[in-house]
Amino acid sequence: MSKIRLLFFFYFLLSTASVAQVLENYDGQWKSAREESWFGSNNQIELKLDLTAFPQSEFQIKLPAKSTVFIDQKLWQLTTGDTVFYKSVNELKAEFRKDSVDFTVVSPNLAPMNVGIKKVIGRIDGVDSSVNSEEIPLSARFVPQSVKDFYFTGLFVIIFFLALYKLAYPYLLAVMLQPLAVISAEDFSESGNLQKFFSFDIIFYLLIVGMMISQTAVTGLVIFKKDWLETWIGLDFSSLLLIWLLGAFAILVLTIFKFIGIRVISYLFDLGKAEFSHFFYLLRLVVFGFALVLLVGAYFVANNFSELGSALTILITSFFWFYIFGVVGLFLIMMNRLSFKKYHLFTYLCIAELVPFLIFSKWIMFLGL
Repeated sequence: MSKIRLLFFFYFLLSTASVAQVLENYDGQWKSAREESWFGSNNQIELKLDLTAFPQSEFQIKLPAKSTVFIDQKLWQLTTGDTVFYKSVNELKAEFRKDSVDFTVVSPNLAPMNVGIKKVIGRIDGVDSSVNSEEIPLSARFVPQSVKDFYFTGLFVIIFFLALYKLAYPYLLAVMLQPLAVISAEDFSESGNLQKFFSFDIIFYLLIVGMMISQTAVTGLVIFKKDWLETWIGLDFSSLLLIWLLGAFAILVLTIFKFIGIRVISYLFDLGKAEFSHFFYLLRLVVFGFALVLLVGAYFVANNFSELGSALTILITSFFWFYIFGVVGLFLIMMNRLSFKKYHLFTYLCIAELVPFLIFSKWIMFLGL
C-alpha cells in the first residue's frame, strides 16, 4: 500500500510540474471588435485584460498563424505560425502603465480553439517564453512596400501637377507661394489679384492643396489606424491611391464650402472684400505647413519607417500651433489694414476660423493622432 501511495505522490509531482495552474481563464470573454459591420466575416476580436489581480502570475497567450495583436490600439505582436507564449503581468503593467488594457487580435484564422488567454502560475513544459522576444520594435516590422509605393507616387503626382501649374500660371503660382506675402499681407486690398475664386486656375490650385492634405491624412491612417484601414479598405497600393484621390476631391469640396462660409460671415460683418485676403493668407500657411510635413515624412518613409508615427505626431502638433499663430497674425493684420472694431474682428475670426479649426483638431485627436 505504501508503494502505491508513493507512486501516486510522484505522479502528482510530475503532473503539477508539467501543467500550469490556471488562475483566470479569459476564453469566454472575447467579443467581436466589428459588431458594427453588416458584411464580411469577422476577423477581429478583443477583450480587456486585468493587470491588477495576481501580479506575480503570467499570461499564457495562444495565437493562430498570421495574427496581428494590438494592445490599446498599438501594434504589439505579429505571428507567422501558430504560437503559444508567456508574458508576465508585471511586465505588461510596466510597459503600458495601466491597470487594464484592451487586447485585440486580427487574424484570418480566428476560431474558438485557435485563440486563448489564461492567467497562470507555472508553465507548460516545452513552451518557449521567449517567442515574442523579437517583437520590439514591432513597428519596424510593418514596412509594406505598397505604403512606400503609394507615398512616393502621390508625392510625384503632386510635384508633377505643381510643375504643370507653374507652366500654365507662373505669375499666380508665384503670388500663391510667396512667403513674404504672409508677413506683408500685400493682397489685403479692395482690388487684389485673387478676386475670381471660381475660376479653373484657382480650383486647380485648391485641388493640388487637397492632394497634399489627403496624402498626409492617408499616411496618418496607415500609422495610427492600421487595423481599421486594413479591415475596411485594405493596405494595397490601389486601395491607398483610391482613398487618397477621393480624399483630395472631398477636401476640395470642403475648401470651397469654407470659402463660401467665410464670404457669408464677412458679408454679415460688413467687411467688404476681406474674405479673399483672409482665405488666401491662411491657404499659404496650409501649403507651407503640409509641404514641410510631406517632405519630412518622405525622409522617414524611405529611411526610418518605425519613427514615422512619432514624427507625424510632432509635425501635426507643430502645424496646429503654426496655424493658431497664423490666425493671430491675421487678426493683427486686419486690425491695422481695416477700420473695424477689434471686438468685431475677434468675433469674426472666432466664427470663421478658430471654432471650426478647433473642432476639426479635436476630431483628429480622437482618431489617434
